[in-house]
Amino acid sequence: MADKSHEIPPGWDYNPASWGQRIPIVILAVVGVFVAGYLALYQLDIIDHVWEPFFGDGSRTILNSKISDVLPIPDAALGAIGYLVDAATGVIGGTHRWKKMPWIVIVFGLAVGPLGFVSVMLVVFQPVLFSAWCTLCLCSAVISIAMIGPAMDEMLASLQYMQRVKRSDANTWKAFWGVQSEIEKVN
Repeated sequence: MADKSHEIPPGWDYNPASWGQRIPIVILAVVGVFVAGYLALYQLDIIDHVWEPFFGDGSRTILNSKISDVLPIPDAALGAIGYLVDAATGVIGGTHRWKKMPWIVIVFGLAVGPLGFVSVMLVVFQPVLFSAWCTLCLCSAVISIAMIGPAMDEMLASLQYMQRVKRSDANTWKAFWGVQSEIEKVN
């Protein structure tokens, strides 16, 4: 069996960029695309009814609220796009991407983190502003929140790597973009 210790960031006991860490995030993101996409179909009037097993007219109330259409496209469509970005940035790069592709890890973390924050905010709005709940909106929020921890771990490893680059003689900008000569200076 090959020694994979060089894939583990210094000071860590696991590799946050391993496929075992990233595939669950990607799977959750793909499920999120389908959930948010389904809700967007309702908000765009492509389908007439939205599935709601627990809260009566709650989903309709939430999905037709003023908050759901503050932006030019419905919030569920933005959520679907966000999940798609999460999935795409989650599969790009190998198990060394925390140091060989810091740019994609940062994009990944910035895509996952704010989506989770927005999801929490929207869940709080449901009972507070509308006295209603939306089952699939809650599912989407759970998906977003479950993705945050693992994605932030990998982002932290990349930020720590970039900090080591800054302290060394390597070019920070080139290391951020994964220029091999700069990576070798830090290793």
